[in-house]
Amino acid sequence: MSTSKVIYPIIVIGLLIIIPVVGVHVLGLYNFFGIFIPYSAFVFFICALIYCIIGWAKSPQPFCIPTVCGQQKSLPWIKSNNTESPSTPWGVIKRMALEILLFRSLFRYDRVSIEGKERLVYHEGKLLWLGGLLFHWSLIVIILRHLRFFMEPTPSWILILQKIDSPFEFLIPSLFVTDMLIIIALLYLLLRRLMSPRIKYISLSSDYFSLYLIGAILVTGILMRYVYSVDLLEIKKFTMGLISLHPFVSTKLSTLFYCHLFLVSILLAYIPMSKIAHMAGVFLSPTRNLMNISRMKRYINPWNYPVKVHTYEEWEDEFRDAMKEAGLPVEKEQQEITTKR
Repeated sequence: MSTSKVIYPIIVIGLLIIIPVVGVHVLGLYNFFGIFIPYSAFVFFICALIYCIIGWAKSPQPFCIPTVCGQQKSLPWIKSNNTESPSTPWGVIKRMALEILLFRSLFRYDRVSIEGKERLVYHEGKLLWLGGLLFHWSLIVIILRHLRFFMEPTPSWILILQKIDSPFEFLIPSLFVTDMLIIIALLYLLLRRLMSPRIKYISLSSDYFSLYLIGAILVTGILMRYVYSVDLLEIKKFTMGLISLHPFVSTKLSTLFYCHLFLVSILLAYIPMSKIAHMAGVFLSPTRNLMNISRMKRYINPWNYPVKVHTYEEWEDEFRDAMKEAGLPVEKEQQEITTKR
């Protein structure tokens, strides 16, 4: 079972790669893979993500349940920790910013184990924190660099970011640091799931599929960048046509580009249905975005509604005859006998 959930996603990714290769290179379906698929994926991504966010926002949250690891604000002479246990909106904003930008909670601990008889030990997860940080920040930089294909003229800050990301300008083509870092980080995250029995046991096929899909997108992009040359001006004309709602089919672009575009479209449509949606869900997580003020404010469930109850007296009135026939004691008659005495 554990092997199948690792192998099956690889087979699915292989089939996904074959689809655009056959569709573009053999059948010549440029309109389908260059226009219909990207537009459909983008529309589905927006609609599905909005649907998820509305569902999360409508979920009842009447209780104060932030996960904290610092001293809560209580008595004036007890020093509280407004970062780990925030009691003000600014404390929550600071805590959320550190969590989203630097993965603060992941920096502290990775796992918990019991050593000896009753000794609880927390183990640090610095390597996991570093791998996750490198992966997410490299991905953000790569996405920002790709914005040069969607803007005309290209903003100066994108050119500056691209220059910072490629210090090895003596190489042709210049090597982007984030391309190396994200591959290393992705391999670490994948090997961690494969090598750790504990992580492998709780991993699902969807977890491996997400990593494989992102890996396939990175590999096709790196191949276009460093191995098979592509016409960057033609790519920019193609992407500018998409965002201006005046798409056109470019037969000058290679099958590898359409394969890359197809995989990106699949990832975009898959995000709302996967754990990758945490990029939006983290902002609506009550364990993170609430103030820890349970000692200062009483939380009452506003969704409580009057419930029609069936009291024992009513139940006894309904089944009194049956209870007598079964020889069960009846409280009402006993009370009447006691009252007469």
